[in-house]
Amino acid sequence: MNVSVVLFTADLRLHDHPPLRAALDGTRQVVPLFVRDRAVDDAGFAVPNRLAFLADCLRDLDAGLRARGGRLVVRSGDLVEQVCRVAAEADADEVHLAADGSAHARRREERLRRALESEGVRLHVHDAVTTAVGPGAVTPGSSDHFAVFTPYFRHWSQWRQREPLGPPRTVRVPDVVGSEALPTRNGLSGLSPGLARGGEVRGRERVARWLRSDIAAYGDGQDDLAGDATSRLSPHLHFGTLSPVELVHRARRVGGPGAEAFVRQLAWRDFHRQVLAARPAAASADYRTRHDRWRSERTAGADIEAWRAGRTGYPVVDAAMRQLRHEGWMHNRGRLLTASFLAKTLYVDWRVGARHFLDLLVDGDVANNQLNWQWMAGTGTDSRPNRVLNPVTQAKRHDPDGAYVRRWLPELEGVAAPAVHEPWKLPGGDRAALGYPDPIVGLSDGLARFRRARERF
Repeated sequence: MNVSVVLFTADLRLHDHPPLRAALDGTRQVVPLFVRDRAVDDAGFAVPNRLAFLADCLRDLDAGLRARGGRLVVRSGDLVEQVCRVAAEADADEVHLAADGSAHARRREERLRRALESEGVRLHVHDAVTTAVGPGAVTPGSSDHFAVFTPYFRHWSQWRQREPLGPPRTVRVPDVVGSEALPTRNGLSGLSPGLARGGEVRGRERVARWLRSDIAAYGDGQDDLAGDATSRLSPHLHFGTLSPVELVHRARRVGGPGAEAFVRQLAWRDFHRQVLAARPAAASADYRTRHDRWRSERTAGADIEAWRAGRTGYPVVDAAMRQLRHEGWMHNRGRLLTASFLAKTLYVDWRVGARHFLDLLVDGDVANNQLNWQWMAGTGTDSRPNRVLNPVTQAKRHDPDGAYVRRWLPELEGVAAPAVHEPWKLPGGDRAALGYPDPIVGLSDGLARFRRARERF
């Protein structure tokens, strides 16, 4: 036997792919396999925006493999059953895949290992494929994970990362293994109109442009809502069309404050993964409970719907929520503001917001989404759990000219800053003519309710 199976999961690329390179060792044939996991569908994570981006990624991966003499094999169903079936069809003696620290992935990995070993097939799991530093690579002396980012980042920065790998020149796939048709965007309903296209080629083109011309301004401009100076690489990181290891190396070669700020964001991504790997319950339960008695979807239904629709009466919050619906993506500063508004100003359970984000975000993954929501709700790793972001103050600071607000709220396109951030202060007739709602809650009222709930009088 001289055949390996490479199971692609959240690593849909050919550049810097350790499992693929290991599987190609010597004269081996390889089956590049992607399984549309039924468990992901059953858990409600297969939403339209991510399915469309995934289809782009798989078609791009298949094209890259075909250019090297290979092809992508796609199956659907129970992942363990499908991998074992493909290994038997190909007469493979080993399977390679990237490590994943989530509870679901670890359970799946153990099931897969047992099933393969019963058939005499070895399973090889590779670290630092979907993260720059693996979840368990750096730990404090007194715990199994870092609960505070700053010391984690210090250790993370000192970790000697592996060198990025080039793409393979040739991939030979056994003819005996068949594949389902590649998925496509066609027929998917409910897509965000401005959803970006996926795939490694597009990801590498974007990162090349950004590193060449935009990263220098990232340190000062990452919170500029209208300037949109973020990299917008998060969807590619989520699906693994870009390697976080390679991004760290390339950013450090560029150097400067902007590159340092970008690398720090990559470390935040790894930080959340090591927290969730150590505390998998944090995907749905408070990492640090504050004993909140959140307003429920029943009692706060109207407020929640106004938040989802971008009709809260606070322009910067509404602009961010409408960007989310239109693009399936939201500026990071917008994510913080909308999360603070829902969890603290409206005092609604953070899980309501996290679910809505996962329903729309093309880059939505459990670690980043849930733990960022918990950070903002004050139930996560934030050392200041009772901080509340004032949307008006934040808007004036991060969108001083109102360009971001006017971009997403056509009702306010004729209102200049700073009035655009507080349209309820306009004269009655002018305000009514806008067709834009008054605030659903006073900021002082929301703050008082939150302080009472957290027993901070």
